[in-house]
Amino acid sequence: MKRKWLEKLKKVEELASQYKRHPISLAYSPKLSRPWQPSSVWRLFPRQEAAFQFAKICKEDVHVFALETVLDDTERRLYLVTTYAEFWFYYMKRPQSLAHCYEVIPADTVCKLYFDLEYYKPANPGADGIKMVALVIKFFSKKLEDCFGVKCSADNVLNLDSSTDEKFSRHLIFLLPNAAFKDNIHVGNFIKSALQPLFSQNGSMSTSNASLCERSSNDVNEQCGNNLRNPQKAFTEFTSNQESYDLSTLFVQDSNRKKKLFIDLGVYTKNRNFRLYKSSKLGKNVNFKVAKDNKFAVKPSKHVSEEAQIFLCSLISNVRFTDSLKVLTCARAENERNGASGPSTAASVMTGSTMKGYQFSPYPEIDHFILSLLTREGFHGGIRQWNYFSIEELLVYDTVNYRWCENIGQAHKSNNVMLIVDLKKEMWYQKCYDPDCRAQNFKSECYPLPPEVCLPFILKEEDEESSLTMDENGNIRDVKQNVLLTAELDVGNSMTSLAKKGIVACHTVWECCIDDASILEAAEDAELVDAANLHLGDWSAEETDIPDELLLEAVDAHRTSEEI
Repeated sequence: MKRKWLEKLKKVEELASQYKRHPISLAYSPKLSRPWQPSSVWRLFPRQEAAFQFAKICKEDVHVFALETVLDDTERRLYLVTTYAEFWFYYMKRPQSLAHCYEVIPADTVCKLYFDLEYYKPANPGADGIKMVALVIKFFSKKLEDCFGVKCSADNVLNLDSSTDEKFSRHLIFLLPNAAFKDNIHVGNFIKSALQPLFSQNGSMSTSNASLCERSSNDVNEQCGNNLRNPQKAFTEFTSNQESYDLSTLFVQDSNRKKKLFIDLGVYTKNRNFRLYKSSKLGKNVNFKVAKDNKFAVKPSKHVSEEAQIFLCSLISNVRFTDSLKVLTCARAENERNGASGPSTAASVMTGSTMKGYQFSPYPEIDHFILSLLTREGFHGGIRQWNYFSIEELLVYDTVNYRWCENIGQAHKSNNVMLIVDLKKEMWYQKCYDPDCRAQNFKSECYPLPPEVCLPFILKEEDEESSLTMDENGNIRDVKQNVLLTAELDVGNSMTSLAKKGIVACHTVWECCIDDASILEAAEDAELVDAANLHLGDWSAEETDIPDELLLEAVDAHRTSEEI
């Protein structure tokens, strides 16, 4: 009998040890109670596409973040859908699962001008990274003014540093006054076009950066804001000022001693993952922080801390729509996209079912609905271009040959109008470019979208991939497989792995999940063991129940031992 209870005691000790390794954590529950903060949304997805599908039909102003982690000894990226405020709230708590995060820059969305700058220090002992950063800021500030008439200085550039003894690494985010780019593809085209003269003067360059720039710069200047000057002329004007800048210093050597550009030209792709302020790469503990030579300063706010404001400013797609916002474009020529040669065209008008110069928006069903509005009752309008603002889920259509204004009850003589679709509210309305209407801040009545073009109707796919949940300790659980994946923090305070799926063979409920029934069972087992140790000699093996007196004595003895 004693042997039986010793085995029982050993089992309880094993369960207690496992409970200590996998403590019970409540599932994530909203805690943002301040009235100015949004409703809570916190959903994990294994695939980026599923996360975007959910974000599009979610009524809250949610966004997609990528979490770099390790599951089952394999490096993975999971995709989190939540609001900016909620993400920041838990990001500052620094659970292990939020230590390596990236902003997912949505495709086709209005965004800020940004740069990823880096070089390998041992291969470039004479390089001065701080001076090179200042040169990039000055050069592209001048190009912005030459190409678009947008004035900018270092005071408008958030400078983030993630350098180590081996690698110089910076992120630059340009917070232009009342201006932003159509999307990050246009950002890349602008940067590559501006740098083309530099590559022309350094024909010996043999890395992929050169080919990236050359492929996208052919004839690009015809469409770059409709007023981009000849790049060679702009380059000459810049270098012929009173102060001369040697752009050849922007060429560095990689670890293999091959020439490359200080500016990474590979970060301007659709749905790009861009590392966040205060995040490090997986397996490392070097996060992005404000650089010592940063000159950008945030404005004091009553409800938002300085750190939170820096975070919001660092988000590439965090651009709000205003009537006066200037959307900058630098599109590749149509013939280049189609792989053809010859002169390019700058047409960008969509009529009927075709669109030249620009592709359809991410929502072609809505494009066709807007076209039906522009061609009704004898109108012959078209869509000149569209812009998508992901932060508010707005599609803004600039029209051509359509001037009807609800404010004056007739068509304007010269100014076209814009039609705005609110994807969250499933409504559309009209605003004006006319100075008088803009002075009145005119906005027409809101009209509902037809059901067949609303997102819940368009995105019919069921949410089958949102089986991952995260608790407040950063533990990730696969609900469908009922497996607890626990985040573990190494000595360097960086998550390098997650625990394997419980024990290899799940013989008990404890090894795949911990619930109230398991806790009760363990408590009863502990009581039995205490009772057995204290009064084994007085208890008959034939008895099936333990007397209450013995259980009470066991509890008292346990409390006494704890006090001692």
